Amino acid sequence: MFVEDLPMWGYVGDIENEDEILGEVEGQSHTYLFPHMHFKLGYNRNQIVSATVTTERDRRVDITNVEKPTPVQFSYSVEWVEDDIPWKMRMTRYADSRFLPGSFEIHWLSIINSFVLVLLLTAFLTIILMRVLKNDFSRYMEIDDSSIEEEESGWKLIHGDVFRFPQFPTLFCAAVGTGVQLTIATLLLLGLALTGIISTTRRGSILAGMVVLYCLTTTVGAYISTRLYFQMNGKNWVRCVLFTAGLFPVPTSFVFMWVNTVALFHGSTSALPFSTVFTIFAIFALVAMPLTVLGGAVAKNYANHDFNAPTRTTKVAREIPTELPWYRSRFVQMVISGFLPFSAIYIELHYIFASMWGHQIYTLFGILLFAFVLLLIVTSFISVALLYFQLAREDHRWWWSTFINAGMTGLFIYAYSFFYYFHRSGMSGVLQASFYFGYMAIISFAFFLMLGSSGFHFSLLFVKHIYSRVKCD
Repeated sequence: MFVEDLPMWGYVGDIENEDEILGEVEGQSHTYLFPHMHFKLGYNRNQIVSATVTTERDRRVDITNVEKPTPVQFSYSVEWVEDDIPWKMRMTRYADSRFLPGSFEIHWLSIINSFVLVLLLTAFLTIILMRVLKNDFSRYMEIDDSSIEEEESGWKLIHGDVFRFPQFPTLFCAAVGTGVQLTIATLLLLGLALTGIISTTRRGSILAGMVVLYCLTTTVGAYISTRLYFQMNGKNWVRCVLFTAGLFPVPTSFVFMWVNTVALFHGSTSALPFSTVFTIFAIFALVAMPLTVLGGAVAKNYANHDFNAPTRTTKVAREIPTELPWYRSRFVQMVISGFLPFSAIYIELHYIFASMWGHQIYTLFGILLFAFVLLLIVTSFISVALLYFQLAREDHRWWWSTFINAGMTGLFIYAYSFFYYFHRSGMSGVLQASFYFGYMAIISFAFFLMLGSSGFHFSLLFVKHIYSRVKCD
């Protein structure tokens, strides 16, 4: 229970003659209900700064016999006391509470784990890849023109196909633009939460802030997607803008309609009223859509439409080798690219789940912001490393593969949600399962788009750099 964002907890009943550890009944047990709640609220001037709730065992009601109707009269009382604690320091009393995340050192362990992984990946890319690329550059720059045809192999061999644009360019550009938009909105949200502009203890404030920030950043997403679409020689830019506008909101709407329908069917108070649903729809229609169109129009009229590829693309695509060892297959690459970033955020992810689906309040947004930035870096580095191995085996279809590899961490997050639901949450039933798995699917999809877009942009810079350093016909 919360009063002015302050959590309160207390017992609603008790069972006598039961072993608290083993859960065994010794003799005849009795189940009691505490129908009276006493609230003690502390105030400093005109603001509530503390809140506790207690029960009175003397007024308990025996409800052991569930077959016999027992009349129960619920009541409560409120006591107001003056408290000298400042309003900004009111959450300090909960520092050792189970409502807040546990040991602070555990979060630093998560950050250190992520940072060490970043250092290892940086060393890998610097020492291994740059050494290999240096050898490749030396070999490609020093060979005679007469022997180019017979000396070419590896990633240099596909210089005429590596910048061949991917299939389904409209969907690809919309995914990239939406990923950039979600990344910017998430960084802004964490920054506002860190500075205290958005209340982190008020239930629903984070979600409401994300909705507003998403609508305000639609211009960025439309601009990025439309600019990339024109660089791919796209003609129907309006379709690209519509894809960008609906790529994330449409799946979210379907999940919300299903979850809200289930909540209404069960008579749950979690179901949003029609007025709230209409407000969200009005914000999207009157704010998000016009800003999306504005972003697309700005990209059409003012953005640079030249892709600036360092090599020319041939008219006929080169055949891709099909015989590969199992450890260089697409499936293995997807597992590696998803597991390594997930291992860097696993510890922090547990506390975020406990805050979202449990009783805890998450307050360490500085560490969360740092962990999110490290996640983007780790994902981007892994994408570049796997991209080099893909190009080395003469596979030029790197656009979609890089995006999917980078976004695989979102799938790992969704897989972890199953483990948390069945082994940590204590939830059950159709209503709770619908809320949990529905909204976790949306969150995982958002991570898929954000990390995929980040990995693609780093990979694009890498590809342009290495192919601009070699002599190509």
